[in-house]
Amino acid sequence: MLDEPNNWGRWGAADERGALNLLTPRTVLAAASCVREGRVLGLSLPIRGATSSPAPTTVPHLRGRPLPQHFMSVDGGDYAAGTRAIGAGLRMADDALVVTPHGTTTHMDALCHMWSGDELYNGHPADRVRSYGAGRCGIDKAGPVVARGVLFDIPRLRGVRHLAATDRVTPDDLEACDVDVRPGDVAVIRTGWPLTWEDGPDAYWSGQPGLSGDAGRWLAGRDVCAVASDNAAIGGLNERQLADEDLADDLHMTLLWRHGIPLLEMLWLEELSGSSRTDFLFVAAPLRIEGGTASPVTPLAVL
Repeated sequence: MLDEPNNWGRWGAADERGALNLLTPRTVLAAASCVREGRVLGLSLPIRGATSSPAPTTVPHLRGRPLPQHFMSVDGGDYAAGTRAIGAGLRMADDALVVTPHGTTTHMDALCHMWSGDELYNGHPADRVRSYGAGRCGIDKAGPVVARGVLFDIPRLRGVRHLAATDRVTPDDLEACDVDVRPGDVAVIRTGWPLTWEDGPDAYWSGQPGLSGDAGRWLAGRDVCAVASDNAAIGGLNERQLADEDLADDLHMTLLWRHGIPLLEMLWLEELSGSSRTDFLFVAAPLRIEGGTASPVTPLAVL
């Protein structure tokens, strides 16, 4: 598969950031010119963690994935039971949040998340991914993303509320959106699929629409620095929540592995769609989890 166009070696043999290297000071300054209204939209789903309530199940997630867990090390009940205050009249609450981002919340995939054979992106050895994390291409290598975002609103293009589970977004769809894509942009793909959660988990789990293999190559060929979508896998999923494409067309292989293009999944794009804006300042900062395969993120669109 590496006979196809790819970014291996483009930024040197030691590179672990991939297409995010396109975010030069000049690119960021150009992206800032998209701010014309001063409005800020959050593009993330909420994280509802709990240990004894159904709260996490009220947010779209893939079936069978560990849900976020929210623990309190000290809370109001502890003081009611006699816990000593930390100072005269001074009390506090402390919590811990355990989040498994893949398939459970808005997140950004690191370049170490998926690969083929014995090498990660750019030829880094896959055996550097250990039980304590990835020694190469972890999410901590990504850094903050400040870029021009461009929205491909496919349901608006087709005149539907959301795409069907079996729909695949083609290069013709992307072309028809008439969006000016520039090197270093974040391509944001709306499918509307999170809206199906309103009909219940079974509707959401019936499959998912997403980019076709050719659409992924179309975006990579335009030198985007990242691809974001409101679905759970950028590409489509079947009812078993697996991709039907072979390795040549698998979107994680095309974008993450061959081109070093990070993926942001499970965004909430409904307010952005309603704004009728196709370009904006896109901001997202993953947590610096050393060796992490992903990080929860709260992407922002600054209009």
